[in-house]
Amino acid sequence: MTALSLSALLKRAYWYVAEMLGENAYHHYVEHLRAHHPEAAITSEKEFWRHKWAEQEKNPGARCC
Repeated sequence: MTALSLSALLKRAYWYVAEMLGENAYHHYVEHLRAHHPEAAITSEKEFWRHKWAEQEKNPGARCC
């Protein structure tokens, strides 16, 4: 395996894990607002996560506890 392909593999693995854990949620939120609601104000990343975590606590969904 060459260094380039190992590097590409690691980048893909990092991207996959970040997507699964929701690490890119704010980035996707900003992209969506810019594409579909350009007039809407974009909240700060800190405020976005505060709201997201509050919603998860209020509505746990598939979580066991």
